[in-house]
Order: sequence, then structure tokens, then C-alpha cells
Amino acid sequence: MSVPQPPPPLPGHGGTGAPVLQVRDLVKHFPVMSRGVVRRRVGDVHAVCGASFDLHENETLGLVGESGSGKTTIARTLLNLESATSGQVRYQGRELTELSRRQMRPLRRELQIVFQDPYASLDPRISVHEIVAEPLRIHGRYGPGAGDEVRELLRLVGLNPEHGNRFAHEFSGGQRQRIGIARALALRPKVIVLDEPVSALDVSIQAGVLNLLMDLQSELGLSFLFVAHDLSVMRHVAQRVAVMYLGRLVEIAPARTLFARPAHPYTQALVSAIPLPDPRKERARRRVTVQGDVPSPIRPPSGCRFRTRCPKFADELTESERVSCVEQVPELIDRGGGNPVACHYAESVELL
Repeated sequence: MSVPQPPPPLPGHGGTGAPVLQVRDLVKHFPVMSRGVVRRRVGDVHAVCGASFDLHENETLGLVGESGSGKTTIARTLLNLESATSGQVRYQGRELTELSRRQMRPLRRELQIVFQDPYASLDPRISVHEIVAEPLRIHGRYGPGAGDEVRELLRLVGLNPEHGNRFAHEFSGGQRQRIGIARALALRPKVIVLDEPVSALDVSIQAGVLNLLMDLQSELGLSFLFVAHDLSVMRHVAQRVAVMYLGRLVEIAPARTLFARPAHPYTQALVSAIPLPDPRKERARRRVTVQGDVPSPIRPPSGCRFRTRCPKFADELTESERVSCVEQVPELIDRGGGNPVACHYAESVELL
């Protein structure tokens, strides 16, 4: 029996160090069922369609896009919290999509998640000490000295270890998210998926949590998949950024390149919406805007999914060029700019 070979690195997808997580052609569809006594499948929600990327050692890969673009679905599918419809997810060469819950359990020590809502993700019935200690108990690692380990974890995330006997409702939102981070660190993971970890926090609290995450990455050698819809946050924390639209990745680039010269029209619209602190530069900058609403993921447009809102499609392309956008799905490949873009007519534009 032949041993499956790991997928080769993706050309143009960058990243430093060896890839710890490799995703190839990941697809996740959710069934849509009819109403009534006899229910039948009448369609699918195309949540993720053919996503491919690598996450490297000690790297923060940002995943951005509008609400409903499929970011959280990717995050949950990577950890096998949602079963993939098709595709590959490899962690250090081991295929995850084929593993049962029992087979995944040992790998949970190395693959952790921090959820978006710090209010809903913590058990209100047990103390903070027990919340952080719970992963140790589940994996049989709560032995002599574990209490000191929990106190050290609380100290590591900037909390007072003496407050471990309190309950989650006695802490602020930012402190609760720090508790969630401590819980994720309890098993000393190598990869942490951060599902919009600061979106529910006040702006004044966000910076402290982001700086904590960056310090922890440097100190512990972690790899982060950072899911967010705020590009200002992503600009602060990510080395590379992957942009999603309606279930598809449309651009992947180093953060500095993506914010300076985005190539996909959707990325250009997102970047041009970031406010500049200089009023004169803000007034003089080029604007890229999109019109209309995001199409239904149950019946996505043919060809390029962004074409129904694309300003380039509406104003700049010839009739024959528009036919390509309608009939052909653009592949996420390097089109001469050094980074992969899913657009037939991608053109890097300086916006900031």
C-alpha cells in the first residue's frame, strides 16, 4: 500500500519556515432542506469552495472578508470541528479530514482555537482556574503541580493568578478573552486558530489583546490563523493576508504588499475603505467602491463570483472580456505580480 505524499508548497504563496498546516482544494457545503413533514435536500450553501493555502512555522496568516464569506467555516473545518465536503487538510504531513473524533483527540493538544465571543465561550458554572485546567483534565495531564501550571498560564496572559477562584462573569470582556487564550495555551499547542478574537471588544482593549498575542507568538513559537473582517487589525498582526469573497480565496499576499498595492478589485475596495489619519491624504486618495449586495451562497454567480459587484467589470472591460468573467472561474495563481490572485484582469494599484 503506497503512502500518500504531502502536497508540494504552493508557488507564490510565500511564508517563512516550513509549512505546519497545508490546505488543498478545501470544500465545505451545507445542505438546504425543504420544509414540511417530509424534508428533502433542495440545495447547498456554498460556504467554502476550493480553498488552498499554507500556514508556516511562527507565522500569522490573516483571513479576511465580509461576513458570510466563509472565514469561520474554514477555521472550523481545519480543526475538524466541521467535516469537509472534499479536499485536504494536512498537519505536519498527517491528513486530518479522514480522522474520526477519537483519532483527532491527541492532535487537539497541538491544534487549538480561541473563539470570537468571550462571553459565550466560557462556562459560567465553574471557576476560572477550572476553565483553564479543563483541557489538562480532559487529556489526562492534570497531575501534581498542575495547579502551579494553571497559575502560570494566568500570569502569562496578564491576569492575577490569585483571581483563579473567581467566575467568568466577574471579569471584563478583555479579561475573559485572555482567559480563553490561557485555556488554548494549556496544552502547549503549535497552531492556534483565532476566530475574530477582538471583534467583540472595545477599541481601547483590542490593542492590549493583540499585543499579548504577538508577544506569545514570539515567546512560544506559535503559528496563528487569524480570522477577522477588520483590515486595520490585520495590518497590525499578520505577516501574510488571504482575502475571501463568497467562499473563494481571491488574493494572498504579504501584508505589506497587499496594503500597498492590492491586485484584486475586491481587495482594492477593502483597502480603500481603511481611513487614513492624514486628512489631506484621505481626501486625495483613490477610491474603489463596490455596489449592491453579496449574492446568495446558495446560488452563487457563474464564473467570477465578484463580477456582479466588480467596478472593473462594470466600467472598464470590453464585452469579450466580460464573457470570460461570466463563463470562466478565475484560478488563484500568480499572474505576474509575484502573488496569487483570482482575477482574469488583475492589476496592482497603489491606494495608501
